Amino acid sequence: MSNKTIVITRPSGQARQLSEALQASLVDSGFTKDTVPQIISLPLLTIVPKGDDVLAGRITAALKSADLAIFVSPNAIECTMRLLERSWQEVSDRPLPIGVMGGSSLAALNNHGIGLEGNATKIILPQSNAQWDSESLWSELQALNWEWSTKKVIIFKGEGGRDWLAETLKQAGAQVEAFSVYTRVPLDLNSSAWNDVHEMDFAKSLWLLTSSEAVRYLGQATLSLDLASAMCPHHNIASAAEQIGFGKVFTCEPGDEALIAASRAWLSV
Repeated sequence: MSNKTIVITRPSGQARQLSEALQASLVDSGFTKDTVPQIISLPLLTIVPKGDDVLAGRITAALKSADLAIFVSPNAIECTMRLLERSWQEVSDRPLPIGVMGGSSLAALNNHGIGLEGNATKIILPQSNAQWDSESLWSELQALNWEWSTKKVIIFKGEGGRDWLAETLKQAGAQVEAFSVYTRVPLDLNSSAWNDVHEMDFAKSLWLLTSSEAVRYLGQATLSLDLASAMCPHHNIASAAEQIGFGKVFTCEPGDEALIAASRAWLSV
């Protein structure tokens, strides 16, 4: 096995999906038992869905009169649909379009049949996967030419996180209501999940970083990050990686396919 290591820092379920896809891609591209890298899962944050009936009732009531719903992440979609326990087209008194930041969220919606109905739910997302973020979604929303002062927007998110889009919509005149449908719990710094990380060669490691919050938490650990490399699918994440001291910081386009391609390119050097 190669002495190179790839560290996946997503929550466990999402990390497993990316790890399996990465391993399959490496095998397909000719990597052998002697050349394949070690792949470590280090779930820096755990997603904990909220599940109280009061929150579910408030969300159901708000959606009845909404004009647009925005999900900030696939986690927001999964946790919201768990709370609602009904099909999307049943939640509103009118066809309710959805805004998302990128392809992973689109896939999460499709997994729930949203956007695939006979009279398909309208899904709005940035057209370029190089710009899957809230700023680009706002550009797409502006292209609708809506009179925002007459619109009610519901945003589904995690506890904390960026409020840029909500503030931008409010400044445009929209009525905005945000619901936190999950919390993020940081990985205990004494967890055994860190063991493999402490034993690896940091100079031959690539960290796949997909959350600025997770990166900031990683900075609290005592690690030789100045020897390590980071791969980031967004400039905000790259900036956070630089701030906590990664020796080399690379950027790639968003999405698992881009992360996998970038990892393969790093391994070939």
